[in-house]
Amino acid sequence: SLRGSWRLRSGNGSVSLRAEVPGCVHTALLCRGLIQDPYYRFNDVMYRWISLDNWTYSRTFKTPFDVRKWQKVNLVFEGVDTVAQILLNNVTLGRTDNMFNRYSFDITSVIQEVNFVEVRFLSAVSYAAEQSRCHKAHSIPPACPPPVQKGECHVNFIRKEQCSFSWDWGPSFPTQGIWKDVRIEAYNHYHLIYFSITPFFVKSAQQWYLEVESIFDVVSSKPIAGLVAVNIPKLQTQQMFSVKLQPGEGSIVLLVNINKSAAVEPWWPNGHGRQTGYNMTTTFMMEAGYQIEKFSKVYFRTVELVQEPIPGSPGLSFYFRINGLPIFIKGSNWIPADSFQDRVTYDTLRLLLKSAADANMNALRVWGGGVYEQDEFYDICDEIGIMIWQDFMFACALYPTDQNYLESVRAEVSHQVRRLKSHPSIILWSGNNENEAAIATNWFSIPYPDIGVYIKDYVTLYVKNIREIVLSEDKSRPFVASSPTNGLESVKEGWLSRDPYDTHYGDTHFYDYNSDCWNWTMYPRTRFASEYGFQSWPSFSTIEKVSSPEDWSYTSNFSLHRQHHESGNIQMLQEIGRHFKLPQSPDPVKHFKDMIYLTQVMQAQCIKTETEFYRFSQSEIVNGEGHTMGALYWQLNDIWQAPSWASLEYGGKWKLLHYFAQNFFAPLLPVAYEDKGMLHISGVSDLHEDHKLTLRVVVHAWSSLEPICTLAKEGVTVKAQSAVPIYKEPISDLLERCRNCTRKSCVITFCLVGEDGLRSPTNHYFLSSLKDAVGLEKTQLSASVSQQDDVYIFVLQTTAIAPFVTLDVGNIKGRFNDNGFLMTEKKKMVVFYPWEPTSVEELESSLILTSLLDVV
Repeated sequence: SLRGSWRLRSGNGSVSLRAEVPGCVHTALLCRGLIQDPYYRFNDVMYRWISLDNWTYSRTFKTPFDVRKWQKVNLVFEGVDTVAQILLNNVTLGRTDNMFNRYSFDITSVIQEVNFVEVRFLSAVSYAAEQSRCHKAHSIPPACPPPVQKGECHVNFIRKEQCSFSWDWGPSFPTQGIWKDVRIEAYNHYHLIYFSITPFFVKSAQQWYLEVESIFDVVSSKPIAGLVAVNIPKLQTQQMFSVKLQPGEGSIVLLVNINKSAAVEPWWPNGHGRQTGYNMTTTFMMEAGYQIEKFSKVYFRTVELVQEPIPGSPGLSFYFRINGLPIFIKGSNWIPADSFQDRVTYDTLRLLLKSAADANMNALRVWGGGVYEQDEFYDICDEIGIMIWQDFMFACALYPTDQNYLESVRAEVSHQVRRLKSHPSIILWSGNNENEAAIATNWFSIPYPDIGVYIKDYVTLYVKNIREIVLSEDKSRPFVASSPTNGLESVKEGWLSRDPYDTHYGDTHFYDYNSDCWNWTMYPRTRFASEYGFQSWPSFSTIEKVSSPEDWSYTSNFSLHRQHHESGNIQMLQEIGRHFKLPQSPDPVKHFKDMIYLTQVMQAQCIKTETEFYRFSQSEIVNGEGHTMGALYWQLNDIWQAPSWASLEYGGKWKLLHYFAQNFFAPLLPVAYEDKGMLHISGVSDLHEDHKLTLRVVVHAWSSLEPICTLAKEGVTVKAQSAVPIYKEPISDLLERCRNCTRKSCVITFCLVGEDGLRSPTNHYFLSSLKDAVGLEKTQLSASVSQQDDVYIFVLQTTAIAPFVTLDVGNIKGRFNDNGFLMTEKKKMVVFYPWEPTSVEELESSLILTSLLDVV
């Protein structure tokens, strides 16, 4: 391994320092104290010079073996970011221009006892600009990001993390560095490069088999014969194969039949069963003498993307069947966890992914403007049952299709598919993010006569290249060319549909910041919602780390600088103003904290409304629309400390939205909506069995902790994996029955309860905007904290009904079991799960309790 300490120097040699590999220039400079935190205040703009310079990494190493004894020696880079010339002992080995590719250089004739390796980087920004200048054929829009993003131009001309040149939720840090492992490999005879295992189930024979693919480099001049033994002890499966490896690079595919008398436990998504994996050993015993032993975890699951006609509806369905069972996809969209990938550790990934699973998610979409995630990311998803919709790394842009570019993309795609296809968590490959829509709805104002050129480019890149490779490398899971797409309908229309947002087909992305987000009728009744969202600010404790006191106002230069979405801060104000009173505090810091709190309340309530709408639409068709089978909101995580659509702040702290997600994605949930004066409640269930339950509806006056009236409807059948209407009443009748409640003076809460301890979260329905609520009074909230084993118990007390009660313990890492709730009882117990050691004293002194009426 060549991990560890290298030298790093700037273009003219004025800066020279020690740098860690894997790593990048920014983190090396930070580590040596030569720059401040790049995320602090305005440093993203202050530090532009770093990415505009050309940096060189170098180091000397001794060869730990006798070079004459080995037939082949390679220098292997798992990831180079991005444009570089690689030299060993002053001999140029080759060049790199694709961050997502793996590079292997033959150094058999160059390596010595003591070696000097150099990686000379070229600024990604200047390279992209140069590529764009040289592209004479036709322009490839967009040239630059909108000014509000303070980004760099022509990112679509470089195979690099697209959002590293800026995005509407992230800064511009076009990194340079050796971002993954680098090593020397030496071998005689043969060497295993890729190894993958794909399960298949043959229905007719009721039999599982595995396709085991091994890709070798064979250095001998004649074929090498030998035996391969595959052993899965738990499944009493042992098989022996005779193989012959041809000289050069080639693959062998073995079909392993799983013993029919062994009971195979399939891999299930989170909430649907266990994530059973089996240990498998593959031993290669070749005549050349030495053997290779490969230990793997193998999982059994099938995936189908079902696109079929639906009775009573034009169009086609769009849903996933896992192991033959239709599964409602619940989750979010994943972006890179940091601008500097070397800071993304196993613990970072584990914390974020565990938070997704803890909020009842079963899926994430790895979005196409970031990176193909590290192996550990997919390992964790396999382990905790998070399904992955995997985009290829193309987003919101058109791309060149010249030969060099296509060759680079082909190498990238086959490398990534080979690397990742053994993971049961990946259920779909998707060609790009929003590029079908970009052409169909002409985002880039291309003159109509020229559009054909771009359509041809689109089909060349995603269909003739990417799709072809994916289908040849991996027959075990579906592929779609884009998201949003009309699926098979897009294919029928030549891969570019007239309207990729058509609710009768495929998946849709939907954003609307001008309508009332509490009104469910504004949302598309789509087959699958793969992106939708609203912004909020991260908590004050998160912002505080990267700002100074003069920044702490909603309209400060800092607040404007961090907002990379045009008019984003104003849109949040407008959305809040529809239902809440805007803060009026004369104290600027109090005013800022109140604003932050309200943006989080608003975001949580908006996405709750929209997601509940998607969940209750799964079993019905209304005017030809419905059968919604997926809800992936935008977005799960944050890349830095800024206002964004995320539900997890940079550092992993849960926003109110994430606490709400835990409830609106609950496996069993009653959902209320209003239609023409009628209150409807549906029972939504992801459970595999029907349940007879009791629906409890409680009406409270805002002015009293004692319920005004309660209703228990017994024997309600909530069907397995569906949404069924379980209650319906005119709101006027309900209010009249409850001692003349009015819409403004009362609120409804409801939950489902079963005999065996089965219970849904308690849901709420507001009959009016909270700014119009009558009888709400300021409450005295108090909490006592105690420790119980490795968790902490907060006992909350209130003197009046309190909406959106929020517990915040500042920088203490951890999460509560519930937060942002409507408190309708004098006492409530909340559990805190710490992510690092803390104490009762620390929690008590950090705790800030807020409810809606604390906003002044």
